[in-house]
Parts: sequence; C-alpha cells; structure tokens
Amino acid sequence: MQFLPLIEAKREGLALSPDQISEMVRAFTAGEIPDYQMAAFLMAVCFRGLDAGEIRALTLSMRDSGEVLTLPDDPRPVVDKHSTGGVGDKVSLPLAPLLACLGFRVPMISGRGLGITGGTLDKLDSIPGFQTLLPARRIIEVVQQTGCVICGQTDRMVPADKKLYALRDVTATVPSIPLIVASILSKKLAENLDALVLDVKFGAAAFMTTLDRARQLACAMVNLGRECGLNTRALLTSMDAPLGRSAGNWLEIRETVDCLDNRGPEDLRELVVDSAAHLLLQTAKATSLEQGRSLASDCLASGTPRRKWDDMLHAQGADLVAVEQKLARTATATAVVEIRSPSEGFVTVCDARAIGETVRDLGAGRLTGDSTINYDNGVDSMAKPGERVEKGSVLARVHGSTPEAAKAAAVRIAAAFKISDHPPSLSPLVREVIES
Repeated sequence: MQFLPLIEAKREGLALSPDQISEMVRAFTAGEIPDYQMAAFLMAVCFRGLDAGEIRALTLSMRDSGEVLTLPDDPRPVVDKHSTGGVGDKVSLPLAPLLACLGFRVPMISGRGLGITGGTLDKLDSIPGFQTLLPARRIIEVVQQTGCVICGQTDRMVPADKKLYALRDVTATVPSIPLIVASILSKKLAENLDALVLDVKFGAAAFMTTLDRARQLACAMVNLGRECGLNTRALLTSMDAPLGRSAGNWLEIRETVDCLDNRGPEDLRELVVDSAAHLLLQTAKATSLEQGRSLASDCLASGTPRRKWDDMLHAQGADLVAVEQKLARTATATAVVEIRSPSEGFVTVCDARAIGETVRDLGAGRLTGDSTINYDNGVDSMAKPGERVEKGSVLARVHGSTPEAAKAAAVRIAAAFKISDHPPSLSPLVREVIES
C-alpha cells in the first residue's frame, strides 16, 4: 500500500476511513510498512489523535489481525483485568488465581514493560522455568484445567499489537489515549471475555499524570468495550507512590506470594480484592460491591488461591522446587544496600516516578527495544506514605548487580522520600469507578 499519504493525512489532522486503517494494520503486520514509517504515524497520532470511529476501526483491525481465543462452553464466566501500568503494580499476579478460585476462567493475556512501568511478563520471566509464550491450544487447556493462565499473546494472536507495542515503547508514543485504548482492547476482545475490569492509573508515575486524563482514557475504554459487547468497567487508582513495597521483577513475585499468603502490603491486597469484587458484581456472582469484597476477602484468606498459584506455575512449566528455594533467599541480587531514615517522623512522599526510573536504570526495565532485563534487581522494603519511621530505620533496600551500582541507586532512592513531623492527608487508593 501507499502509506505515506496516510501519514500526511494524519499529520494534518484528517480522519482516516475504516478501510484505510484496516489495510494499514494488515500491511504493517505483514511487514510491508517499515518501522520508521509506522513510528512517524504513531507520533502523528500522539499529536493529532484519532476520533471515535478511527479508534474503533483500529481496535477491531488489530483484534482481527490474528486468531482469537475460543474457550469451550462452560458455566464459569470468562473474565480478565488489565492495568495501564505503574511502579510496583503486581495486582494481576495474585488476582488471577483468586478469580479462578471464585469460579471464573481467566485467560490473562499480558504484556511487557513500557517506559518505567513493570511488565507482567517480565515479572513472570523471573520465575525458574516459567513459560510465558504458549500456543492458543495450550492456553485453552490450562484455563480449562487450572482456571487461569497468565501469558503473552501468541504470534498468531493480535500480532499487530505485538509489533506496535514494542515500537511505542522506544519512540515516546506510549501516552497516547487512542493507542492505549486500541492496544488494550484489541487483546481483551480477542479473549472473548464476559467481563473486564480496568485499572487506570493516574499520578506521578502513570502515563496519565492527571485524574482528568485518566478519566478520559477510562471512559474511552469502557464505552468502546461496551459498544463491542464486553461488560467493562474501570477503576481510577493513584500512582503517586509505588503499589506495595517492592519494585523489580523477582522482588514483585516474592511480594505476590506474600499477598497470597495473607502477609502482603495492605494497598496491594485492597486493589486485588476490589478488582475481584467488581468482576463478581459484573457477572452477577454478587449482588453488591460489599458482598463481592467479602467473598473475595474470605477466599483469599482461605489459602486456596495460594495453592492455585502453584497449580498455574506448574501448568506453565515452572520448577516449583527451584521457586521455593529462590523464595527462601533474602536477596538474590549481587549487592544489597539499605537506605535509612535521616530523621524520625512520617513518610509524606515516596516518589513513584523516581523509584521507577531508578529501578529501570538498575537493569530491571528497558531503555531500548533490545535491552536485556536483570530480573533480580530492584527495590524492596519500601516505607509507605503515612507510616511513622524512626531515625535510622530502613526506608528501602536496593538490589543491584554491583556494589557501586547499588550505592548510586540508593542515593537516588533516598531522595525520593520525604519525612515530616506531621502525618500526611492520604486520599483513597481507588478514586473513582467508571461504568459508562
């Protein structure tokens, strides 16, 4: 196809037809459009946007660029959750086995890190033997037998998004609302879900830095999802501070297990339970959000989701003996440096963006498309805003590849904290719920 005129049209703010968008997606997926031209188009979209018709056409064309997942008839509803990404955001990991124990089927198709946000697949790649790339047949088998799977899209499932996703990460085109909507919903529509809950982040370390921008994104996804026949709702949640106490791939796996063992951080537990409660309500398994929270909380406390987690890991090839051995070690990185509070008082700020950038620079994230991930590096034991600390108490621990790298990162992490004599006024973690 002649792609240059489409780049020029979008540069001038003109709308493309559904047929033009469909042919563009087909040609790019087939390798007929070079990356440098698609990068120019993506940047034009960042500046000029897409209208509702263009977003719908792009989303459906991306969904239809490959195979879709068709699960057998089963009384268990098919559901999923997706987050727009944040620092320390590991909700999907404990949520999937919890949902399976609540009587759902969860074909969770996830992605890798974008910018400073951690990717679910990168976290799972830190588990010895775990396979994140499964053929569609195996995805269906694991979901039917275990109730949940967390994996990447196959080469045949939404291949257009796979190529665009990688390109957006290295061309500064991640924060575009139309591109985010198309990327997320194309994958979720390919799963043939009954219900979807979205965690849309806003704040210092989110792609949408303001609540208004996050609301725009949430409304766009909820409305398009419902227009396409998918029961969709969104939670607007704060990302000014990291979620949980860990940021970094293996460190977040360890915190996931803590959550499933009912000793994880409270904010992580709250968001896991809330996400499950909304899906229970959306599928009429609960008559109110309060009842949904109670059902989810009781199920998590029972310990069955922890066993389901091991079932999922085993089904996806993990070496459970090696996993337990790795969990037993207090540190897996070469060098660990503790950051201690310079004074007593209350933590008022734990800057998620500064934390995320430092964790990325430690090697736990990507600076380029072909960056090698260091799965053991990161930050854990982070103090949370609102908590009281004593002089000399641990604010965080840095895990690095060398003592020099860990010490340099510790200086940056220390600057991300602010201590005050007075406790801060904290806002709710879930700020709004968007249903339409």
